[in-house]
Amino acid sequence: MTKVPTGPLAGLRVLDLTRVLAGPTCTQMLGDLGAEIIKIEKPGAGDDTRGFAPPFMPGTKESAYFVGVNRNKQSVTVDIAKPEGQVLVKRLLASCDILAENFKVGALAKYGLGYEQLHKEFPKLVYCSITGFGQTGPYAPRPGYDSLIQAMGGVMSLTGEPDGLPQKVGVPVADLFAGLYGCIGILAALRHRDATGVGQQVDIGMLDTHVAWLANQGMNYLATGENPPRLGNQHPNIVPYQVFPTKDGYLVLSVGNDPTFQRFCENTGLAHLLTDEHFATNAARVANRQLVTDTLTPVMKTKTTTEWVDKLEALKIGCGPINTLEQVFADPHVQARGVVVEMPHAQADGGSVKVIANPVRLSETPADYRITAPMLGEHTEAVLESVLGMNQTDIDALRKAGVI
Repeated sequence: MTKVPTGPLAGLRVLDLTRVLAGPTCTQMLGDLGAEIIKIEKPGAGDDTRGFAPPFMPGTKESAYFVGVNRNKQSVTVDIAKPEGQVLVKRLLASCDILAENFKVGALAKYGLGYEQLHKEFPKLVYCSITGFGQTGPYAPRPGYDSLIQAMGGVMSLTGEPDGLPQKVGVPVADLFAGLYGCIGILAALRHRDATGVGQQVDIGMLDTHVAWLANQGMNYLATGENPPRLGNQHPNIVPYQVFPTKDGYLVLSVGNDPTFQRFCENTGLAHLLTDEHFATNAARVANRQLVTDTLTPVMKTKTTTEWVDKLEALKIGCGPINTLEQVFADPHVQARGVVVEMPHAQADGGSVKVIANPVRLSETPADYRITAPMLGEHTEAVLESVLGMNQTDIDALRKAGVI
């Protein structure tokens, strides 16, 4: 039996027509905060990420990729290409507050499920569309993929060694940011709807959100008109703020301001640098970054990573090891924060699967882990019965006709 949702969004119902990563990231966040998520999937196929494997979750046939972004969702299989499937979706929408989708621009309009079509029938509906390039502009019809957006959005030109190839980020950040911005947009649109009774479309383009999070590097370009160079692990505006080799590995040293640099030098035998014009201020160190790097590197090699972390933390100087994922999940702080949670799963070894927790910590209404990522169509009959009041005969007929 499905647990009743709790949390600040309890009572809201979302019809989820998203798949892969950007859209499911958005709707999982809503689900974690208490919204009821009805995930519509194609019969016999489902979300593409069900096939993004191996790895599978231990003891199951569910891909780790799919399980990571589809908890707190009920899977209902409906073929929206069939007229009967479109009718079902609209019947479900009558009790929904939000529709989230990440089809190509105009694709859902072919099935009578586009925003303009539905807004007339469901004027209070918040309709979130997540696409590669947004609903307007010359690139709107194009499909969007994470690595493509990272390339076109500029971050690859900023990432990598100065004399190496441009590099994408090691996780699909373009998808993830689009999903999170979509969630923010939905919450704002809900606030407006509650005040006015009118829903609206939330138009999220992955390229838009990608450019938005260029942050200081984007502003550096706007301020100078110059393309920021690739700096490897160095910071464009702060020095030293980078990776250094140690006696037994590597360390990130983050010296955020001049008083911190003074403290660093006074405690590492480098006090003489404080009267050198090449080192005296952050602006000078940025202008002489290679000199700073060359001067500090032999000093950093005199101690192990652990020795440096212990020493610098005591001096309140930002630093940290470069952890593998094994070290990340074994870290005592990560464990103390409950960053991994276990959720029941009938097929899993030991009866549960481990998932990464929601990072939003609310003191009164914490994230609610109700349902592990569902098996394809797991909740079809239950949702049609409870939400639409359909009987078994009607459900069997839809299944026979291939609608569900």
